[in-house]
Amino acid sequence: MREPAGVSKGGRAVSGYVLVVDDEIGIRDLLSEILTEEGYDVHVAENAEEARRYRAERRPDLVLLDIWMPDTDGVTLLKEWAASGQLTMPVVMMSGHGTIDTAVEATKLGAVDFLEKPIALAKLLATVTKAIKKVEAPRRLPSFELAALGKSLVVQDLKKRLAQIASHTHPVLFSGEPGSGFDLCARFLHPANAPWVEIIDRAQLVASPTEIAEKVENGTIYVPELCELNKLEQKGLALLLDKLNGSTARLVCSSTQSMDGMVGLGEFDSRLYYRLSAVSVRIPSLREHREDVPDIANFMLTQLIEGGECQPRKFTVAALNQLRHFDWPGNLPQLNNIVRSLAIASLSDEIDSEDVSRIVSPLKHAADPSVAQMISLDVPLREARDAFERLYFEQLIQKEGGSMSKVADRAGLERTHLYRKLKQLNIRHGKRLDEDL
Repeated sequence: MREPAGVSKGGRAVSGYVLVVDDEIGIRDLLSEILTEEGYDVHVAENAEEARRYRAERRPDLVLLDIWMPDTDGVTLLKEWAASGQLTMPVVMMSGHGTIDTAVEATKLGAVDFLEKPIALAKLLATVTKAIKKVEAPRRLPSFELAALGKSLVVQDLKKRLAQIASHTHPVLFSGEPGSGFDLCARFLHPANAPWVEIIDRAQLVASPTEIAEKVENGTIYVPELCELNKLEQKGLALLLDKLNGSTARLVCSSTQSMDGMVGLGEFDSRLYYRLSAVSVRIPSLREHREDVPDIANFMLTQLIEGGECQPRKFTVAALNQLRHFDWPGNLPQLNNIVRSLAIASLSDEIDSEDVSRIVSPLKHAADPSVAQMISLDVPLREARDAFERLYFEQLIQKEGGSMSKVADRAGLERTHLYRKLKQLNIRHGKRLDEDL
């Protein structure tokens, strides 16, 4: 357990825990001696591997990190900590061969300062004092951003598409399953330090659509669940879109239902839909890049540890493999909930496969019951047939991510026949009609 700054240790006041990472023993010893005399609790690491081990066990108040090391350079280690959610402490880079470009790169990655060797005593103490003060401010926990979504080919392709469309301001429509990461993608397109408006209360679209547009110069308006807008809200959105025409703001929408199907049924204005879908991007479900699940789960666990919600823990390889093989029908929110449950309720510092089975196995059985369990056989044939067809189409729509063209192909039906059948069964593209009433 880390002792807070100011707590007496061995008869002296501890000003903070500092980790010095440098492959030169003379530099390590000198910095350790100086900072210890100043009241800091100093630990040293001779390479990146040792630094990783220290960081896994304890969060330092400050890291002094050398750039040039034999096993892994300091900038790469900084990137690792940022990607894993462990860059929650101030890091000062050190180098005897430092350049402005290196310093700028390190600062962009999250380093708070840069020291050139040989390091002057006054400069060292001033930099350390300034950096340590950041510990006293509210801790900035790692945020789940698009970068944390993984490194699979599917996610790399998504990132490339988003990077390609980020330079213009045409409306963008995201489609996919709930919880796939629409907000992460919308935030990726959002310019830094620009206004962000998320339309949570859709009554705004009816009451003051033009006022919304006036608040987001150079920024982003995000409309989640476009499929849930009623006719009046659709008209308001059309007015908002008119107001944005020619401006520097961007409109981003998302939908978990097939908008083509809603247009076909007359439930969504076709002209508005075609304007909003000028650029359409499908967001993959978590099971489509399941190889990323271990990294995502580790990042989520780090968030909980750094936020003080659980004691330091880690997943075993077997546990991560088990998480990877689950289908995740609830996508990222479901994974986050399960990681939280495992982090808080597990009895050991290692979360193993038995812990995962305890939570995931009941979900597997619930998600895949037999047809006989789900459909009563004590009913007339027509009711049993309708129940089967409803189950068949609901699961097929979920499996195909709401794509009506794929559902029609799999079911062997014409699109018009499919829409007629769904309406007859009270199904609206994966969601029962009466759920909206």
